[in-house]
Amino acid sequence: MRPSTHAEKPDPNKKSNHNATVKTLLPYLWAVGRWDLRIRVILAISFLVLAKTIGVYVPFLFKDAVDAITGGGELNTLTIAAAVPVGLIIGYGTARILSLIFGELRDAVFVKVGQHALRSVALNTFRHLHNLSLKFHLDRKTGGLSRIIERGTRGIDFLLRFMLFNILPTLLEIVMISSIFWVKFGFWYAAITFGCLVSYIYFTIAVTDWRLKFRREMNEQDTRANTKAIDSLLNFETVKYFTNERHESRRYDEALASYESAAVRSQLSLTLLNIGQAVIISLGLIAVLYMAAVGVVNGTFTIGEFVLVNALLIQIYMPLNFLGFVYREIKQSLTDMEKMFDVIATDSEVDDKPDAEALKVATGSVEFKDVHFHYNPDRKILKGISFVVPGGTKTAIVGASGAGKSTISRILFRFYDITGGSVLIDGQDVRDITQRSLREQIGVVPQDTVLFNDTIRYNIGYGRPAADDAEIEQAADLAQITGFIKDLPKGFDTDVGERGLKLSGGEKQRVAIARTILKNPAILLLDEATSALDSHTEQGIQAALEKVSENRTTIVIAHRLSTIIDADEILVMDAGEIVERGTHTALLAKEGMYAAMWLRQQEATEAKAKLVELEARDEEASTAA
Repeated sequence: MRPSTHAEKPDPNKKSNHNATVKTLLPYLWAVGRWDLRIRVILAISFLVLAKTIGVYVPFLFKDAVDAITGGGELNTLTIAAAVPVGLIIGYGTARILSLIFGELRDAVFVKVGQHALRSVALNTFRHLHNLSLKFHLDRKTGGLSRIIERGTRGIDFLLRFMLFNILPTLLEIVMISSIFWVKFGFWYAAITFGCLVSYIYFTIAVTDWRLKFRREMNEQDTRANTKAIDSLLNFETVKYFTNERHESRRYDEALASYESAAVRSQLSLTLLNIGQAVIISLGLIAVLYMAAVGVVNGTFTIGEFVLVNALLIQIYMPLNFLGFVYREIKQSLTDMEKMFDVIATDSEVDDKPDAEALKVATGSVEFKDVHFHYNPDRKILKGISFVVPGGTKTAIVGASGAGKSTISRILFRFYDITGGSVLIDGQDVRDITQRSLREQIGVVPQDTVLFNDTIRYNIGYGRPAADDAEIEQAADLAQITGFIKDLPKGFDTDVGERGLKLSGGEKQRVAIARTILKNPAILLLDEATSALDSHTEQGIQAALEKVSENRTTIVIAHRLSTIIDADEILVMDAGEIVERGTHTALLAKEGMYAAMWLRQQEATEAKAKLVELEARDEEASTAA
């Protein structure tokens, strides 16, 4: 199913969603079974409290120093040494240093906890993406999905770093300083300070919530632009075939223009927020300092206490201003994370049963028993398919495009669960066994082979990552690709390029065959493995496929009928049903659908041969002339 995208739209339940997102992260900070990390959390919190306590006490030392200097009357060169409060000045400097040291120790102790949490979240997300169904990945756009994961991971990193050691310490400092104002200076100082803080926080939250719609629009347009760019670059050759570079640039520019417009509105709203915050802070500062100045004039306050009021206000407003920034970023991080968590929360559709056991292969026989399947209930793909492939035999499936041939391979591999009937391997229903054990026993050579952007050695070795170089080279020998590889300057260490584009179709197919040979599966599935190749290349590939098929249960989904004339049984499909079955000879004798397909392909082959012959004659005549 396509994951929800509600995180990109206004949601009345957004607060509860944010709370749930934060709760999801807490177990990563307090990791189960990792007491080394838990001790780090406790130490980090201890350093945090020490740093903030010392930080709040620093202005008092500064106040005492000021009072000591100003309270002694006029100073001269004879009395200055005695009048200067050396101890207070040293204590003031020492306290500032200790506050900084404890803050740095806090970060140093916690960094391993934060990075471990980030790594765990990223790994769990990666694993979940691989556990999701094929349908999910066919529905999603790679560029948009990668950007969602990137922003979500970055949001988690920000939240882990700032929530625990910036938001909570700032709130603690606000409570401590507000209490000091009430106890030491009186109710009105605390009331004005508290009112200013409440106004600031309310204004920040209200405006930030309002401007989030602009950030969400930026995200949406950024995702669209990134998706278009990646999709265009992945289809580089197609763009060139149709000379559509300008068309692609225009589409990309339209997405960038939408992002530009949203970004401008977002910045303007940010300017309004910053100005409003500065006004609120300044009004509170003016009011409290005026009251303190009046107290100095009246003799109720000392100069040091006036300085103390100013220092405490600055100390509370500086983190408060930072709190505004952090709040905005955390709101955005939570929005980004909810989008990623929507992906994580997506049902995988194809799940192992709680009591699923590993597949036990004896002969490798495959049976489809009255199998029904549809992607959409209104359009049935398979309509009661039944057939048996005995262990060690070869069965071919042919039919027109859309007949349901490839769907059979995807069902056997359990990319999808059937809607009726059963699929059995050696009598075991594939829904009752683990997907991993099932797929370990099935080797697939697809029509369109996609390779990793790595070396030939890596791509062959992907069939069994634990294999050594000798086993990889032996698999290449059996796939009849060693000669080609040795002719390359770097041999097996040659890079194949993005999606294997540096290799020809036949070379990629041989690498895929070698990879499957190395896997050594009990069941082999050839999904139109030679249909995209020319006749000459096909012959070489076919010989390699015959070798890898020996003594294995083999299912061939074929386009070219000449490749499956030796099959033990051929199934002819039409509109989701098996309309004919038998050997090549028996089906030709029936003069039905298979015979008609054979005749058309033979006529096409003969016509092509005549065309090649005529082109050769024309070339000879041209050379003679």
